[in-house]
Amino acid sequence: MAITLKEVAEIAGVSRSAVSRTFTEGASVSPKTRKKVEKAARELGYSPNALASSLTTGRTKLIGLISNNFHNPLFLEVFDLFTRRLQEKGLRPLLVNLSTETDPENSLRMLQQYSVDGVIVASSTLSPEFAKAFRDAKIPVVHSFGRFASAPDVHVVGIDNVECGRMAARTLIARGYRRIAFMGGPKQATSTIDRRAGFLEVAKATKGITATESYATAYSFAAGRAEMQALLKSTPAEAYFCGDDVLSIGALSAIASAGLRVPEDIGIIGLNDMEMAKWENFNLTTIRQPIQQIIDSSIELIGAVLEDHDRHPEARLFGCKVIERGTLRPL
Repeated sequence: MAITLKEVAEIAGVSRSAVSRTFTEGASVSPKTRKKVEKAARELGYSPNALASSLTTGRTKLIGLISNNFHNPLFLEVFDLFTRRLQEKGLRPLLVNLSTETDPENSLRMLQQYSVDGVIVASSTLSPEFAKAFRDAKIPVVHSFGRFASAPDVHVVGIDNVECGRMAARTLIARGYRRIAFMGGPKQATSTIDRRAGFLEVAKATKGITATESYATAYSFAAGRAEMQALLKSTPAEAYFCGDDVLSIGALSAIASAGLRVPEDIGIIGLNDMEMAKWENFNLTTIRQPIQQIIDSSIELIGAVLEDHDRHPEARLFGCKVIERGTLRPL
């Protein structure tokens, strides 16, 4: 049977409230009492009950970590970092898959049932309405990898996707490509919209450049491969900016299956610099998104919002850079 708080109090010779305070972060307890309680707890093999503690403190320390990109290998890295960092901060991640959810109110009701203290929306493809629904319900929320705005409705941590599109176009043009193309993910995703906008802005402003655009149905290998297969049925562009590394890897697969070579026949640049991008068989030239910094900043911000629910919405923006590998012709 589980050891109770009462038994620890009896062995330590202190009150039950003293035991409770000993295991409550920030509570006042004398060093002498703490030493007695911790010694008794060790002897009995007692561990404080997190659920019982939440009834006393009114805080569950549960952080809803929600996304809809579970088919994208990048998010294995993202969730690994998020869960470890949250646990290091004494918070408990509650991972929620919203891949088939379209109604923000449904996800709100589910998270309210678990009494989460806060929510991190870890997705660039979930509608901003999800984060707003949590905010309106007075649940502290941070939209990680969200869309940048100078006057955000909720706390946002991410990158300037428009500038990433510009970077990709400049990179292709600098290498002598004249027929370039943008291959995005889902057309309605804000990340796709912004990356396309930056890419086409630079292309249209550069003399002698023609640019086309197309869209995969998802940020996934299969969708990237299928879209590139369709593009190869007509005259393909000289080089493509794929709006995500996993799309790029799908495109590389389709190009290889068609008997074409990269970068000799077609150039590819991706975005994210996920772990697979550096694998020798891909060796993908890409734009690095500083994932670890975004995650660390998101957790720092959710911690600050938990302490001050009225904190004014803040946007934190991180810079990106081109990582040179082998899928574009050299300068």
